[in-house]
Amino acid sequence: MTNGKFDIIVTDDHRLFRKGMCALLSEFDDVGLTGEAGHGEELIQQIKLGEISPDLVLLDINMPVMDGVETTRYLKAHYPGIRIIILSMEEDVQLVTHLIGEGVDGYLLKNSDPDELEHAIRMVMRNEFYLSTSLTGAIFRGGTATDKVGVPEFDFTERELEILQLICEQFTATEIAEKLLISARTAEGHRRKLLEKSKSKNMAGLVVFAIKNKLVVI
Repeated sequence: MTNGKFDIIVTDDHRLFRKGMCALLSEFDDVGLTGEAGHGEELIQQIKLGEISPDLVLLDINMPVMDGVETTRYLKAHYPGIRIIILSMEEDVQLVTHLIGEGVDGYLLKNSDPDELEHAIRMVMRNEFYLSTSLTGAIFRGGTATDKVGVPEFDFTERELEILQLICEQFTATEIAEKLLISARTAEGHRRKLLEKSKSKNMAGLVVFAIKNKLVVI
């Protein structure tokens, strides 16, 4: 982090895309240093050499030498503090859910507008999870569970389902607390309970769990 701003490395094998992203990121108020890498191995070497210590990596999936999936796995094992947002044109639901299982903090389509990118970065850097809206719809359509909302076998309370809906609508813990007129501590307690009941490893997994099991309205 530089002067209270997030340092970001754009990792993509298309040079023009990297340059364009870095130029765009430089306009964001919350972004400090930006760097770029052509593939995962180059990214990891930069981090090891201390050329830049990123708070966040914007990561493509399909790259030569070391792709996004391998890179995600390596970063989460060796640099768990670095946040990862996948930037891709891939809308494959299975791939998205697999990457969420690997621990990515966000998944954004490359055709998203700059405002959504900036919003995604802010959410992820607040320890939240961000998923492109169009992808939540795709996951929902691909679900195989019952069509009922709030099915009883998961044993969620009415308040937990209400909070789950807001989480899937990309509300942060603070925003949930304000909206429901509860304390931030209470909101966080409900979130922990949801993770426990759904057996999800993180908020990303919880979102996918909720959408797949049609516990929320998309």
